[in-house]
Amino acid sequence: MSKVTTQNTPYEGLLQEIGQALHTARQQAAQAVNTLLVQTYWHIGQHIVEFEQGGKEKADYGSSLLDRLSRDLTQRYGKGFGRSNVFYMRKLYLSFQNSGTLSHKLTWSHYYEILKADDPLEISFYTQQTAREGWSVRELKRQMKSMLFHRLALSKDKAGVLQLASQGHDIEEAEDLLKEPFVLEFLNIPQSHTLTETQLEQKIIDHLQHFILELGKGFAFIARQYRMSIGGKHFYADLLFYHRILKCFVVIDLKRGTIDHQDIGQMNLYLNYFTKEENVEGDNQPVGIILGAYKDHFLVEYATGSITNQILLAKYLLYLPDKGQLGRQLERLLGDADDGVDGNGGG
Repeated sequence: MSKVTTQNTPYEGLLQEIGQALHTARQQAAQAVNTLLVQTYWHIGQHIVEFEQGGKEKADYGSSLLDRLSRDLTQRYGKGFGRSNVFYMRKLYLSFQNSGTLSHKLTWSHYYEILKADDPLEISFYTQQTAREGWSVRELKRQMKSMLFHRLALSKDKAGVLQLASQGHDIEEAEDLLKEPFVLEFLNIPQSHTLTETQLEQKIIDHLQHFILELGKGFAFIARQYRMSIGGKHFYADLLFYHRILKCFVVIDLKRGTIDHQDIGQMNLYLNYFTKEENVEGDNQPVGIILGAYKDHFLVEYATGSITNQILLAKYLLYLPDKGQLGRQLERLLGDADDGVDGNGGG
């Protein structure tokens, strides 16, 4: 009796097609289960809130109602009904009172993390952005811990903040690449430790995937220490990327200390070179980003005032920013915007 061989045969193709069908079906089944689970938890939250509205009790985080529900649901239905889970089921309903606004792209684990935020604007932003970017739960936790919403919001006016919360972060122009500050805590550099710019660059290369996640959507890495020959001299850009959404080169220069006017002049030289020597048909104007530990706002204003190239200057931090401080800054921004509107007669 002859053996059936599977290597490079039609039979092997059959096995691969069946395997692909099974893989697709399992993915769809898992997504359907996740969607159903989120919807079910939303309905549980609805029942809790409607019970409260009947005049029975308000379910604060430490209330006896949540304790009792957690205990009784666990006894009857098993795991998954710890007090924190029940609390966030209630908050899911309160935050998304139209169940149709729940995203099928997000699992309950995503929503569990997002609902840890207190501000409705923040909850809305991370919901939109997680679905848009396809973040894993781990990526989402990192972005929330690094205060991404606040860092993006502080570069906008009130209308921009509200749009950011309701629609997520779109990359439409060079300024949309800016965060204030960029956070490089994944490099694991002690705050008191001193690195040279070359060492900082090497650290970023060693953690390139995390760095690209911090930069945001659309960045494709090209090279480090990219050489440019100009007038018989060689110049080197620290990091070179191409942005597939903006369709342009992005040159990044790293500065261990304060950004000064010479750094801005050097970046302007680099961008002129890329415009003349590297751009091809279909490429837009290159963008330069100078990342420094410090920057002076007056120097930035005066040094970039007459430059037509797109040069962005931003601080970076080697540790996570203070949540309370960024929160207060955002509150002031929204409060000042309200005061300005009222002062102009509602204008």
